[in-house]
Amino acid sequence: MRPRLKRLIFIAPLAILGMLLFVAIGGEVVLHLWNWLLPPLFGWRQITFWQALGLLALCRILFGGFGFHGSGRSNLRRRMEERCEHRIEERCESMTPEERERFRQRMRERWGFGPSAESKEQ
Repeated sequence: MRPRLKRLIFIAPLAILGMLLFVAIGGEVVLHLWNWLLPPLFGWRQITFWQALGLLALCRILFGGFGFHGSGRSNLRRRMEERCEHRIEERCESMTPEERERFRQRMRERWGFGPSAESKEQ
């Protein structure tokens, strides 16, 4: 047997065991957190281990993806952010200092980081 195949035969069962252990611990964590927090706070029913696993899988699908880091949606988001940053830089370079300061002031007012025009007039 080749050394690579021997290593794979040894690692594969460990990987499967690790995944099963991860799922079991994740299900237990969700089960205990749910049963500890939600029934007293909101009066919801307690859940079983299998319901906790289902909830964990649902949350993973809706909010966490499938663990394919650096592909699909995340690449699209990064490209869009880079494009927006590039466009903002181009616009700022073509502005005069007075226009840049006016732009900064409008952004501060819009996002709540400075006095608004209404408060200046009063």
